[in-house]
Amino acid sequence: MRVALMHLLLRFAFISVSSLAFTGAQAQELLSPNTEVAVAVDHYIAEKLQSRSIEPRPVADDATVLRRTMLDLAGRVPTAKEYQWYFEQPETVRRDMLVDRLMQSSDFDFHLRNSLDELLLANRPNDGEFREYLLWAVRQKRPWDQMFRDMLTARQADGAEKGAVQFVSSRVRDLDDLTNDTAMLFFGVNVSCAKCHDHPLVEAWKQDHFYGMQAFFKRTFITRKNVISEKPFGEVKFKTTEGEEKSATLMFLNGSVAEDKTPKFADDERKQLEQQIQKLERDENAGYVISASFSPRRELAELAIRDDKERFLAKNIVNRTWLRLMGLGLVDPPDQMHEANPASHPELLDWLTRDFVASGYDLRRLIRGIALSQAYARSSEWPADETPPAASTYAFATTKALTPRQLAASLMVVIRSPDNWPSPEDSVAWNKLRNDLENQAGGWTREFEQPGENFQIAVDEALFFSNNDRITKDLLRDGGDRIVGKLKSIEDNSQAVDQLWVTVLNRKPSDEEIQTATDWIERENIDRVESLRSLTWALLASPELRFNH
Repeated sequence: MRVALMHLLLRFAFISVSSLAFTGAQAQELLSPNTEVAVAVDHYIAEKLQSRSIEPRPVADDATVLRRTMLDLAGRVPTAKEYQWYFEQPETVRRDMLVDRLMQSSDFDFHLRNSLDELLLANRPNDGEFREYLLWAVRQKRPWDQMFRDMLTARQADGAEKGAVQFVSSRVRDLDDLTNDTAMLFFGVNVSCAKCHDHPLVEAWKQDHFYGMQAFFKRTFITRKNVISEKPFGEVKFKTTEGEEKSATLMFLNGSVAEDKTPKFADDERKQLEQQIQKLERDENAGYVISASFSPRRELAELAIRDDKERFLAKNIVNRTWLRLMGLGLVDPPDQMHEANPASHPELLDWLTRDFVASGYDLRRLIRGIALSQAYARSSEWPADETPPAASTYAFATTKALTPRQLAASLMVVIRSPDNWPSPEDSVAWNKLRNDLENQAGGWTREFEQPGENFQIAVDEALFFSNNDRITKDLLRDGGDRIVGKLKSIEDNSQAVDQLWVTVLNRKPSDEEIQTATDWIERENIDRVESLRSLTWALLASPELRFNH
């Protein structure tokens, strides 16, 4: 991933369901529950590599591991002071010290919040109430099963908790969206193909599964006052491919059926309730509420949490956390968790899921374990003269494009003078600054594209870095609080280059890069500050900064 500096300077270019369960005899074959998460990860990855006679890449150099870990756990690159701190720690424990320090920081809270926001409410990336709820929940170390219950039941609450309703309220006007998104994002199952007929590729998924899931949401509606509520009655009817009309049961993906405890209503009582519901949907001055004694949505939440058969809820978030940290899910795509699309490492997924449930749905334990594994820290470089194995072997690290919030926060870090950041030990000072950093980064996120599969830097983003005044007037000004101002104060050009590389790329420059950069700065009849500014721009616009590698 290292960028050829000369290229930048000369061109200035931006360049079965059952097969997933871990019950009975299979569970006995898994590693002991007392195994450390990182050890379990490396055991199962190494087992598969050995079975295929694949020699994995070694652990990446310390600077790369530092940057990767900071991006994945803190949502930003390290400051120059954090870079220095890391290399001052004993080599045998520096990774553990880094991970544990980050997980106790406000950086971790903000980044985990942002990651969950990008997953769960991608259609409304700047919903303040939902983001406030997620940050509150992360700071409270709220277990994932409880967060799921908060969002799905969408109960009225005070304070930050009220934002949990946004998952449902943002989709409530489209029953298919609410059904499909819940199944995909919380359970890793896309059942939309089973709407018109049984799934063509997956024998396990029938129309009954799609409409069984939809039945849990059929009664959900939103009042004119934007309050999520449930009707006291309502059912889903559908036609099979044979033309038979059926009433859907309240059936979860694992086949479990909730008892329908809907009370009986006389015809006149039902008609009166329907009129009241219509008024609630149309009139914000309606002076009453409808309180259903039976909530199908609440039943769905409890069925999913009690599921000890397939454990879709736990397995999905384990897989998606693995995807976020490792660049490729154990089940890929992550919304195709079924017997026709088995996990690359099924025993590892089963072990991590079992551990996650046993830990009380603790996301922090899961993240820490993956981040401390050897598999996570491997080099992303494969010898040019060899054909690399499939990424799903995890023989090497997968390069990941930064999300808009990661890139924006990282830009805010690297363009600031290294002298203006507190030392890593001063957590109080840093936590005060971190909220400001989050707000500043938020003003830049719209300029960058959310990465997807086969991501390439968009033309709009390249043009933004090349032509937008915000780059030159804000990021590249030479005031004392900016990196260009810091470089200007360093008389020795090779030292200035070293400072720039450590600050922006989080590594030392090679001898060739030092020579090329100093030659650039020392050109005849060229203003030194302008040379430093253009050199800084080249690194800011480089793929090396744009990607986590």
